[in-house]
Amino acid sequence: MQRLAFVLGSVFLAMTQANAELIINGQPVTVTSTPPANQTLTSQNNFQQCLANLRSQAITSGVSSSTYDRYTQNLTPDYSVIDKLNYQPEFSTPIWDYLSGLVDEERVQLGQQKLAQHREVLNRVAATYGVPAETVVAVWGVESNFGDISGSYPLLQALGTLSCEGRRQGYFRGEFFTTMRILQRGDLSEQQMKGSWAGAFGHTQFMPSTYDELAVDFDGDGRRDLVSSTTDALASTANFLKKRGWQTGMPWGFEVRIPEGMSIAGESRRNKKALSSWMSRGVVRADGSPLIQGNLSDSSAAGLMTPAGANGPVFLVFKNFDAIYSYNAAESYALAIAHLSDRLQGQSAGFSKTWPTDDAGTSRAERREIQQFLINRGYDIGTVDGLIGDKTRQAIRQEQIRLGLSPTGRAGQQILNALRSENAKKMMQ
Repeated sequence: MQRLAFVLGSVFLAMTQANAELIINGQPVTVTSTPPANQTLTSQNNFQQCLANLRSQAITSGVSSSTYDRYTQNLTPDYSVIDKLNYQPEFSTPIWDYLSGLVDEERVQLGQQKLAQHREVLNRVAATYGVPAETVVAVWGVESNFGDISGSYPLLQALGTLSCEGRRQGYFRGEFFTTMRILQRGDLSEQQMKGSWAGAFGHTQFMPSTYDELAVDFDGDGRRDLVSSTTDALASTANFLKKRGWQTGMPWGFEVRIPEGMSIAGESRRNKKALSSWMSRGVVRADGSPLIQGNLSDSSAAGLMTPAGANGPVFLVFKNFDAIYSYNAAESYALAIAHLSDRLQGQSAGFSKTWPTDDAGTSRAERREIQQFLINRGYDIGTVDGLIGDKTRQAIRQEQIRLGLSPTGRAGQQILNALRSENAKKMMQ
């Protein structure tokens, strides 16, 4: 998907969800911006001049002059999206925190409910596109928590601002014009076109250009509606994965064991080799069973992926992993989707090999528990929502110092257990 996503070290920024809109390893971070009063009028004038300059480009792209004038006449900029575009995080989240928040029991249980609720549609989607229901629902769960968090930014305002200010204006102009063409065709209304600050919208957070290319009308009402029609959204997601190379009946990958001392230098998701090559080097599945099972053969090509190095879980991944990766270009994101899809198929939580940390990650329920402890101790961190933002991290650092822990600011098991222990002692007094 042509989604604006970056990987900065182990930090994943994905413009996929609502409210805070900036997702850093699964945690939204709120960034606000208000232009100085003496700059507001000048900026507004500059914005209107920019829109006037873009008019001919929009018309060349297929937007009618009346459509362009209608949607830009009273359009005002939203300066907060520029800050979000330029946000440079101070906090780097390890992959075990990222996965523990995205693939927790809450999301697995809700995903299983959604599988049952939409079984008839998902069966038809799987038959049409060859993508398993669990994979489609996993994307839905990670992208918008099954439609619960899909975004509140008016797309015309956000994309119009990004088309005139900041980096990658050319990219955002294309999305801006595409949004107008969608409205021009009547598939969606302006009120429905709300989403993330970077332009992703709907149940499974398509960018406008991706919608234009791959959205489908699966419920047969004559409109491709990814906002109000769950049926269209699920089918469009499967269509996306199929068009990006999904191979029916094949796995995304699986965890493996590598021989002690085996070099992983140069190995990656992209450097795929035949399974026969991996077997000759002594690689087996995590449970010790042979690599070749099901529809796999000696010549099936897989790449070795080591998200935390050789001391953490190791995976062999196939083309289906690449299809998931194309939805939002980060291996941590793709692994979250893949792992959640496995959980929805009934596989056990976690991996055979533990992550290389003495402070494991926490689920959203556990993060809410930490936040409640912090509020009880007088910290002003906002609402108890399980989303770890700057205020929560600052409070955690203070508590870690007080309790003699390393002041990392992480909402991990160590601070949770320390706060639980302290609270239990107070309850016994």
